[in-house]
Amino acid sequence: QVQLVESGGGLVQAGGSLRLSCAASGRISSSYAMGWFRQAPGSDREFVAAIIWGSGDTYYADSVKDRFTISRDNAKNTGYLQMNSLKPEDTAVYYCATDAISYPFILIVSEYDYWGQGTQVTVSS
Repeated sequence: QVQLVESGGGLVQAGGSLRLSCAASGRISSSYAMGWFRQAPGSDREFVAAIIWGSGDTYYADSVKDRFTISRDNAKNTGYLQMNSLKPEDTAVYYCATDAISYPFILIVSEYDYWGQGTQVTVSS
């Protein structure tokens, strides 16, 4: 059983940056992936980025490519989402998730069993 705790959300002006963290209670196996998703009010939860824990391979939604960077620290059992050049449309609750899955299943919300509680990101114009 893996428990995830996100942190790092907040209020930022457009063009600013935030770094989200996702700390895992148990060790994440190299076969696991960690994904970041977001959900804006009235919208479905959508894929943002994912990383394969062992290989470090990364995947991004087109809407965040070249602005967001996903990474992980194996020693700390923690994943990160560095968000730069933030836009008002990035405003959402951001969730991290993990499971023993690979591409393309890492893009799909329902493929993950373990989720964090979410952290609010608000970007003002």
